[in-house]
Amino acid sequence: MQATASRRFEAPLPAPDKDWWRGAVIYQIYPRSYQDSNGDGIGDLKGIIARLPYIAGLGADAIWISPFFKSPMKDFGYDVSDYCDVDPMFGTLADFEALIAEAHRLGLKVMIDEVLSHTADVHPWFQESRSSRTNPKADWYVWADARSDGTPPNNWLSIFGGSAWQWDTRRQQYYLHNFLAEQPDLNFHNREVQDALLDVTRFWLERGVDGFRLDTINFYFHSQGLENNPPLPVEERNDQTAPAVNPYNYQDHLYDKSRPENLHFLERFRALLDEYPAVAAVGEVGDSQRGLEVVAAYTAGENRVHMCYAFDFLAPEKISAAKVRGVLENFGQVASDGWSCWAFSNHDVMRHASRWGAGEADRLAYLKVISALLMSLRGSVCIYQGEELGLGEADLAFEDLQDPYGIRFWPEFKGRDGCRTPMVWDGKSRNGGFSSAKPWLPVPQEHLPLAVDMQQGDENSLLEHYRRFLAFRRSYPAFAKGDIAFLAGEGDVVAFTRREGNEQIVCAFNLGSAPASVDLEAGRTAQSLSGHGFSGTVAGSKIKLGSYGAWFGRFA
Repeated sequence: MQATASRRFEAPLPAPDKDWWRGAVIYQIYPRSYQDSNGDGIGDLKGIIARLPYIAGLGADAIWISPFFKSPMKDFGYDVSDYCDVDPMFGTLADFEALIAEAHRLGLKVMIDEVLSHTADVHPWFQESRSSRTNPKADWYVWADARSDGTPPNNWLSIFGGSAWQWDTRRQQYYLHNFLAEQPDLNFHNREVQDALLDVTRFWLERGVDGFRLDTINFYFHSQGLENNPPLPVEERNDQTAPAVNPYNYQDHLYDKSRPENLHFLERFRALLDEYPAVAAVGEVGDSQRGLEVVAAYTAGENRVHMCYAFDFLAPEKISAAKVRGVLENFGQVASDGWSCWAFSNHDVMRHASRWGAGEADRLAYLKVISALLMSLRGSVCIYQGEELGLGEADLAFEDLQDPYGIRFWPEFKGRDGCRTPMVWDGKSRNGGFSSAKPWLPVPQEHLPLAVDMQQGDENSLLEHYRRFLAFRRSYPAFAKGDIAFLAGEGDVVAFTRREGNEQIVCAFNLGSAPASVDLEAGRTAQSLSGHGFSGTVAGSKIKLGSYGAWFGRFA
């Protein structure tokens, strides 16, 4: 009798969650400053790989890695000279593929920074474009003739200071640069440029990335009429997008960014992403006058980007209960079917531990309550490396500065180096466990007592608070995808509900140092939830909050 081969039943793999990004907690890594693996003083991809278990243990859902592409590093990677390769200072494509594999093994999604609005001036595309007016890539960048007196074509300004136009002697024309002169803007009105950038996107999708953070997403298109931007009335100026000392704030930027033509390109971009099982994109919207409106347009429906963030909570203005409610309710009105990604810190702004926490009576308690607030809002969340440790802004000497933005506007604006200093892992090591060599930016000595190993295991530490609260958050789906409705609150109190299906979570926060209370709706009572680490209480329909306190519960 002939034996029959047994057939092993293999269950089909579960379909990937296409909605994983909605309510996700994304941990931002600035690769130069996260972990150096080879002793050159600069962080790299192998260093990130070594620290992925830490991020997974924190409770994040995804990582966002700032640029690691080939670059002359005039703007530290945001000036790309080769979109499809890794700069040798960070490693190799093989290192990146190993990073993807390890992140996925640990359950982490990987998002990378795509800088599509401009390239480095040494990029081969720009070298061809500037070579002559008849080159096949002559129209790949934004070129314009001088006015009759030799001055630039219009009054557009660069965020990094001065005119947004740079004279090129070869073409005897000006080219547009919204940032450094070494970062010429691509001409998105040219379909070939769009196609080339979509090819770049596909290159990384084929290597397994789960999404993209789109740098300066509203800068892709300019008005082809090159109209002058009108002046902005003094009372309407703010420093959300650029520091107050920058004359960029003096204009209403109607013609150099946030153009309606961008919507069609974003639809082409989304169509490409939708070819893959579960990929998402988050766009950075830099517009001080119409930020939320732009976010609403870019995230409307299901055929543009999945989510965006504006600078509402990244600006110098201190967070308050009134501001939180105002921003979230305004977003709900202008972007009812859109989705936002909220952050308090990133690689471009002063760390919020200094920006907001410096004058608080109990800085640690304050940082705990506002981080819990951030992680409870409707939307996705970005955590910037080191904020879970309570790192403050580094005060660097002028000779230590690397950022051209800070060097240009020093000392009134000290640039972005203060938030980019190396991550601290070992409080007893001179360089905080970041590198065995002198780091590219100094490690502030005041950061060493806040290092990972100094906080790990201390239940009262900020690090353990982040771990505890992220675990608590993950237990209740309403935090990730639920609706939000605000409750009445006075002074420093902000309170709201998060509802998903039959689950309704009540959240109350006291952002001030004096005790406070919240009254629930007449006749409503609520039961406390545990596991979040806060000591607020409820009696009947009254929630009592201590200094920098919070409370979470369910309606009974």
